[in-house]
Amino acid sequence: MVDMLSSEFDSGTEDAMVEMVTVELPSRNKETEEAQDHAVSWAAIVAGGVASAALTLVLLAFGAGIGLSAVSPWANSGISTTTFNIAAGAYLCIIAVMASSIGGYLAGRLRTKWVGVHIHEVYFRDTAHGFLAWAFATVLSAAVLASTAANIVGGAAAAFTQANGSMVGQSAGPMAGFVDLLLRANPATTRSNAVDVAAARAEFNRLFTARLSSGEEFSPADQSYLAQVVAARAGLNQEDAEKRVSQVIAQAKSAVDSARKAGARFALWLTASLLLGAFSASLAATEGGGLRDGIWKY
Repeated sequence: MVDMLSSEFDSGTEDAMVEMVTVELPSRNKETEEAQDHAVSWAAIVAGGVASAALTLVLLAFGAGIGLSAVSPWANSGISTTTFNIAAGAYLCIIAVMASSIGGYLAGRLRTKWVGVHIHEVYFRDTAHGFLAWAFATVLSAAVLASTAANIVGGAAAAFTQANGSMVGQSAGPMAGFVDLLLRANPATTRSNAVDVAAARAEFNRLFTARLSSGEEFSPADQSYLAQVVAARAGLNQEDAEKRVSQVIAQAKSAVDSARKAGARFALWLTASLLLGAFSASLAATEGGGLRDGIWKY
């Protein structure tokens, strides 16, 4: 009787061990498959990044056309400068959200399916794929498409400026307009021994650029010299020439300060659009990956 019970116990123990082995084998296979799978699908990331960069370029060209339609050179016509700046910044954020969402969705939907990976790990990998697709699109846009985008925006601005009647081809630098104000002659009182206009323009342009670009103040000697040249060129007395120099210097400082503030606002809008783009791409990639694996329903 004891021998029979012992043999039955040994037989049951062997059967249990066989079942344990058969249960553990699939788990080991899953771990092996997971270890062999690549966590990053670069082909999907590149595809999503290229699509995002291309869509950004298309929307940027469309926005440039809309901006030219909204702005008017005539007074009391079209939108104001403040409204235009806010609208341009908001549209930049919209471009980032739309293009990044498409790129992230493609990166998540086209990536390789991971077998034997926990759902939380899948969620993290999809988020990382969307973020990498956004990063690739950003680097691609900055390295390859930056000149194209600059030509689109710059060409639109140049067309608008030419439509206003300004002579862009005659500008010798960013301070050329203020130099024109300084050297504007009075035809009725212009002296015959006026100084060489070309040399004066070049010298004034260099002086204004050097002082305003570094934030330095014009010294009394500089202002006195400018007033003397303006008096000789424009046919003014010394007092009127000094007043003109002071007024133009103030206008130039105001323009430089406005450009500085505009640059700061653009940098803030650009930062906001990049952050929104990264978030949208990551979120869209999780949606695309979930639809691919059947986690989310259509």
